[in-house]
Amino acid sequence: MMLRIDLHIHTFHSSDSHVTIEDAFRRCRELGLDGFAITNHDSLVELPHSTADTSGLVIISGMEITAKGGHVIAFDIAEEIEAKLGLAETVERIHEQGGIAIIAHPYSVLRTWVNDKEIEEAGLDCVEVANAYQFPYAYTLAKNVRLAERLGLPKTGGSDAHIPRTVGRAYTILEAEERSVQGVLGALRKGDTQYEGRGISLAERLKLVRG
Repeated sequence: MMLRIDLHIHTFHSSDSHVTIEDAFRRCRELGLDGFAITNHDSLVELPHSTADTSGLVIISGMEITAKGGHVIAFDIAEEIEAKLGLAETVERIHEQGGIAIIAHPYSVLRTWVNDKEIEEAGLDCVEVANAYQFPYAYTLAKNVRLAERLGLPKTGGSDAHIPRTVGRAYTILEAEERSVQGVLGALRKGDTQYEGRGISLAERLKLVRG
């Protein structure tokens, strides 16, 4: 089955985000998405088992790790990964837990700009090519797509939402065997992914800067 999942959302547990779980639920329902992933900065949020049952959405717990030379989204891990490690070591720590490592917004002006040699040797599982916050969006998207194709890795999308209205602005389309967290993770591992999305507006970008 095809699922549309925003794989990159920050909640208020990230100090720079104003999104609550309820905001994410509401926006995903409004947009017809099937779920979202919580990827707060350098922290792993444990979700109550009842959350998915009550929301009707697929909710995934992950984290965005601040590595040297880039940011890495980790899924299917049980313990937090230390920040400020090298890119390859960060990915290795994720894989030691059996997790999935996705490079977040690899090329994004004023945020991250990965080193080509380092990223080739990092052993990543996927590349986030569509990130609604990346700037300039179209140029960055093209560079990210070329990177994913050069590395032979699946392409994903996520909003990187820090304010409620940008939740779902970019997302991943997955061919999953079932509508569940394991179904989404299985599709990521197989590379059964597509991406969709667009960039945030100038007004939304200014809202992020001003808080």
